[in-house]
Amino acid sequence: MIQRDGARTSLWQNEIPIYKPVNDPDIETIFDVAIIGGGITGISTALLLQKAGKKCIVIEANNLCFGTTGGTTAHLNTLLDTPYTTIIKNFGKENAQLVARATAEAIDLIRSNITEYNIDCGFEEASAYLFSQDKDQSEELDEIYEACREVGLDVSYSLSVPVNIEFEKAIEVRGQAKFHPVKYVYALAKVFEDAGGVILQHTRVSGIEDADGITVETENGNFRAANLVYATHTPPGVNLVHLRVEPWRSYAIAFTIKAKQYLPDLVYDMYDPYHYIRSQNIDGEEYMIVGGEDHKTGEEVNSESSFLRLESYIRKYFNVDKILYRWSSQYFEPADGLPYIGHLPGHPGNIFVASGYGGNGMTYSSVAALLLRRMVLKGESPYVELFDPNRIKPVAGFTTFLKHNVDVLRKFIGTWFDKDKLEEFADLAPGEARVVKYEGEKIALYKDEHGELHAINPLCTHMKCSVVWNNVEQTWDCPCHGSRFSCDGKVLTGPADHDLEKIEVKSLVEHD
Repeated sequence: MIQRDGARTSLWQNEIPIYKPVNDPDIETIFDVAIIGGGITGISTALLLQKAGKKCIVIEANNLCFGTTGGTTAHLNTLLDTPYTTIIKNFGKENAQLVARATAEAIDLIRSNITEYNIDCGFEEASAYLFSQDKDQSEELDEIYEACREVGLDVSYSLSVPVNIEFEKAIEVRGQAKFHPVKYVYALAKVFEDAGGVILQHTRVSGIEDADGITVETENGNFRAANLVYATHTPPGVNLVHLRVEPWRSYAIAFTIKAKQYLPDLVYDMYDPYHYIRSQNIDGEEYMIVGGEDHKTGEEVNSESSFLRLESYIRKYFNVDKILYRWSSQYFEPADGLPYIGHLPGHPGNIFVASGYGGNGMTYSSVAALLLRRMVLKGESPYVELFDPNRIKPVAGFTTFLKHNVDVLRKFIGTWFDKDKLEEFADLAPGEARVVKYEGEKIALYKDEHGELHAINPLCTHMKCSVVWNNVEQTWDCPCHGSRFSCDGKVLTGPADHDLEKIEVKSLVEHD
């Protein structure tokens, strides 16, 4: 089974082995493009560029689909989380039409890849149903309907929705889809390697030098490239992008139903946060998937309560047979409603980024792949300006950095704390964790299932925000920029690229 960036197992991990690359990297090779990140954005971009004649390497800190790709609910939408009413307001009607066109082209790319490479990933065409449940929501739905028509979506009012939930009004948007994201990415990865591409897993990037070409510094050697693409949700180091995306967490439950009548389409209510509903056939087995209960990363004290609320919603509307998977995942909301795809701010030449997908990562990943291919190949596209990360306005006095943030705070080197006193003070049960203030110092403590105490410096190694404990995924999460760490402080997802500092805990008296 592949690993994910948390303790919970997603539906997509089930019986999926870790990808085994076949092409060995050569540190003497000068690549045309180095892609950092082995999720759907990285692999999709790498394949398009490799097919265009570029020599590409994908460098992944863990295994393919370790991050959000392994934890998505895999809706493919032109009906977006940010409604077209907002996009028209922020960017104008013509740009909103470009967004609709770009997302339709993205789904077309996925569809054509599946056909061309004969990919078995449970891809199905679907409609998306959005429904209202009170007067205010109905008024908003009417506005969304008109905006969808203006941007060219195939939309109509519907007298029914494919779930047994009461509603006032509903619209149906055709041309949507669903699939198994990990099977899709694995198939693209194989095609990429067959075309001569290189995939390097379990290799964390520790630094980038942009002088006379790009040098990618890793724990497994340095690699040189003419271009660099950050396909990591948010780039490592310190950059203006971090000030314009907010990390959020969403929750999902996969289950079977007694009636065995699984809906073929995608369904959304209009609450904030909203619920999203679909099904998926995997190897002949049908599953319902319901998600929601989103919140900003680090702002839910007891993440388990999000699952309880979501399960209550599910049991209200579905005749549940068995609940099989519960998992959560992180995504990044952009400040103005559209993702940031293009040149990394402060680096207008050959360093690119794709970030801020919101809840539409599966669709925007292919938007990014198509646009980044065009930009690396020096082609023109109407989407360059639309998704330009440099539309971010610089903050006075803020300096951008490409070199990663290696000067982390080392306040506990050479110090230690008494294990017995610390355990008595913290009073943690096995599996519990919290940040405490002890003897004038803040310490992040976790007690594992064997009763062993793990202590770390709670200051995130990215920009020194204090991490908080996620009791669902058993991780330390940074609420500022979304970095996530294991219970003993190992980096799971960036932008941090250094582990949390460990604090030595030992007993003055050895116990028998």
